[in-house]
Amino acid sequence: MRWEGQTATHIDADALPGLEERASVLESWPTPGFDGMSFLEITAKSALNHVPGDGFMGGTWTINPYRGCQHACRYCFARNTHTYLDLDAGADFDSRIVVKANLVDVLERELAGPRRDVQAVQLGTNTDPYQRAEGRYRLMPGVLRALARHGASISILTKGTLLRRDLPLLAEIAKEVPVSVAMSIAIFDDELQQQVEPGTPTTRSRLETVRAVREAGLDCAVFAMPILPGLTDTRAHLEGAFAAIAEAGATSAIASALHLRPGAREWYTAWLRQEHPELVPLYGRVYGGGTYAHPEYRAWLRERIRPLVRRHRLAPVRTTAGTGLAAPPPRARQLPSTSEPLPATTLF
Repeated sequence: MRWEGQTATHIDADALPGLEERASVLESWPTPGFDGMSFLEITAKSALNHVPGDGFMGGTWTINPYRGCQHACRYCFARNTHTYLDLDAGADFDSRIVVKANLVDVLERELAGPRRDVQAVQLGTNTDPYQRAEGRYRLMPGVLRALARHGASISILTKGTLLRRDLPLLAEIAKEVPVSVAMSIAIFDDELQQQVEPGTPTTRSRLETVRAVREAGLDCAVFAMPILPGLTDTRAHLEGAFAAIAEAGATSAIASALHLRPGAREWYTAWLRQEHPELVPLYGRVYGGGTYAHPEYRAWLRERIRPLVRRHRLAPVRTTAGTGLAAPPPRARQLPSTSEPLPATTLF
């Protein structure tokens, strides 16, 4: 989806009745309470996205109400998708948010048409459906109701505490269709969290949201990820994190190492060079110019996490389910030291 053909004279033969000659980009303006933000409202052609292939997400259906994300996580793997719109993967991704203004209408049309076989839908797989823009546009309640009427199961992954607004609706829907909720919390240190995820709710408020999900009668899983090498992979940080996840009532948890895909790699490493230049050689060894952490590092991290999951009796997250995450009270960041080496291999 690019901006070519998006002029006021553009005619879209596939548009909803009455919208054939309407420009896809409706409005873009500065909004009170959203300083520095621009919202690009579009008339989307499709609401449902079918993920091809047989990988982790292969064969699933997803919905993304927004493109770009106000959470501004420096490591966000979805950053490069903004370049498809001829916007940049850095500041534009954080501040120029594409809003699918007609999403609910298009979704209802699709569910009644050729895609009526959709049985399960995941939300939050690309950008966050409960980022701050959702407080203005309120797309999610309509999406949830449409999916429930269709009988599709719903899986939500979010960092947004705005999820609490829709908990009564989700609890009601869960009586009719399977509902899976997950809270993503990667960093259990206020200072570091605000540096790396400057637009997200605090760790403490996300933990409180986990508790609220559980009080609403829903399971809540935890994505304690990504683990940031040299920053959040110490025993102190991980032990505190999993203790807090369990204390908040999460029903399951999962954690894995940071991925550095194009777009995210450049944005995250620029921050790393400025704030933690001493860690740049470590990242060179762990990632070696690629997207995924070296297998030896991933194996070392799994061995560090596995006993914590067992100790706190947290079930593993099912790969097809949603997730939810609880975190400990903020505690001081501890970087690896010579007394606590990174993986005991010649590589690291």
